[in-house]
Amino acid sequence: MNTPPALFKSAPECARRTIRAAAALALLAIATSHAADKKNNREKEPAKPQLSAESVPLPDYPRVDLSPGYEVVKGWPERPKGSERAAVPSIALDRDGNIWIHTRVNPMVQVYAPDGKYLRGWKEEDARAVPHGIAFDADGNVWLVDVGLHNVRKFTPDGKLLLTLGVTGEAATDERHFNRPTGIAFAPNGDIFIADGYGNSRIVHLDRDGRYKNAWGNLGVEPGNFSIPHAIAIDSKGRIYVADRNNVRIQVFNAEGKLLDVWSNLITPWGFFMTPQDELWVCGSSPMRWSVDPKYPTAPLGCPPKDQVLAKFNTSGKMLELHSFAKGEDAHEKPGDLNWFHAVALDQAGNLFVGDIIGKRVQKFARKLH
Repeated sequence: MNTPPALFKSAPECARRTIRAAAALALLAIATSHAADKKNNREKEPAKPQLSAESVPLPDYPRVDLSPGYEVVKGWPERPKGSERAAVPSIALDRDGNIWIHTRVNPMVQVYAPDGKYLRGWKEEDARAVPHGIAFDADGNVWLVDVGLHNVRKFTPDGKLLLTLGVTGEAATDERHFNRPTGIAFAPNGDIFIADGYGNSRIVHLDRDGRYKNAWGNLGVEPGNFSIPHAIAIDSKGRIYVADRNNVRIQVFNAEGKLLDVWSNLITPWGFFMTPQDELWVCGSSPMRWSVDPKYPTAPLGCPPKDQVLAKFNTSGKMLELHSFAKGEDAHEKPGDLNWFHAVALDQAGNLFVGDIIGKRVQKFARKLH
């Protein structure tokens, strides 16, 4: 009988297969044993500690203040005897470095030495007065802006009235009247520019003797219009800066009223101070939106402010410095707090003199450098 060869293997071939199978099983057993030993060793080894961010040592940082700061001068100023605290909407410095405030209590004008000593002042006899602005012209005359009287008045430094612009007690929109004006500034040639104001939303241009020349602006949100032109300043080249408060912007014009630039959404501007170096300091709050506070239901935008800030800009609108101050609680303000930051002025050393409305005071902050 012939059997197919594929069904049978020789004895040597079977032996070789058996040997190879045994070797494979041996190798598998050795590998399994080694894996078990490694596992057992790992379980016996202590766990290595994990380093947290707090446990990593930090470098020894240089504790050098490159940013300037301000520190309140407690006890400044020495207020006149019998004078009550009241809103301080405006501040100016004279040629001697004395600090003048236009406040809403008598004496309406108060003058202090840099060390805080009260020097002199004068009273306001008209009960309708609501002081808002004070400035000096190049001749050293004092100009007062009043939203209640609808006028702007020029005085000698000892309080003698020299000139009244506007018709006292009358509000209108024409060449002779203002409607709640807010501020005044002087061009290099002596021309006068008045922010007019809460009622008229325009800028009025007069010559150095107070004769009407021009006006521009209306109530609105379009560039070139205003919603409370609340402060005004002029640089050495005659460019005019206007705090367009409700529109949360600063607008820049030339003397003819041509719009040159708009700085939007950087600060809610309340008050200005222009330095001889053409640095514009702006006080107010960070940008805000319209809201209604039950305590101040008819107030403009940003009342009450959510914070209190002061910024320094160059004439191109670049912010060079930004400082924040504690927002005071109504009737519980502490030294250094500000509550409705409305006025700012600086002396030659960079010290600040600031006034607020609800806080009802003027304060001095000393500049701290490196």
